Amino acid sequence: MAKRLFDILLSLILLILFLPVMAILFILIKIDSEGPGFYQGLRVGLGSKPFRMMKFRTMIPDADKVGGPSTSDDDPRLTGYGKFLRRYKLDELPQLINVLNGEMSFVGPRPEVPSEVARYTEEERKLLTVRPGITDYASFTYHNEGKILEGAEDPHEAYRRLIRPGKIKLGLRYVREQSFGTDVKILTMTLMTLMGSRLKLGGGEEDKEGKKA
Repeated sequence: MAKRLFDILLSLILLILFLPVMAILFILIKIDSEGPGFYQGLRVGLGSKPFRMMKFRTMIPDADKVGGPSTSDDDPRLTGYGKFLRRYKLDELPQLINVLNGEMSFVGPRPEVPSEVARYTEEERKLLTVRPGITDYASFTYHNEGKILEGAEDPHEAYRRLIRPGKIKLGLRYVREQSFGTDVKILTMTLMTLMGSRLKLGGGEEDKEGKKA
């Protein structure tokens, strides 16, 4: 209950503060390329319930019909302005609406597309026992996901091989450790990563996997 109240209050405050910025970004996206300003991707949330995760559109219209769900930094489907939005994670701002609606939380395992959730083992399905989040351990461990996938002939195959195993472990780690203190730590680490700090988890197994990737 306390976490949900925190999500509601913080998302409301941030939506009010960032509304002018979001309006400007929306206009720039519309000017930059044809198509809608928002992208609403189908994801699987708490209790296996599907929902539409909101983002600013960073790719050409109907990009999901001409490529897979994983995106590298050199993906030809990216728009010119989309590359900028992804670099600074500005495309994630509309997810504040998902948080306010109760479909997501600020902190929790990143939500996956239905095709990936269908591959979950019984253990991995524990990820669906908490609300998915805007950020978690994996968000800053693999903050350069697009760079990792760059040059891959099949970015989604590379994602499954190089990122998915560590990402799943980090998500399950959050499920085990979830608390208000953990959320504050993850939010702080995320902000520091966005500001360019090379913050690490402290030499744990998951951190080592992130370095290898």
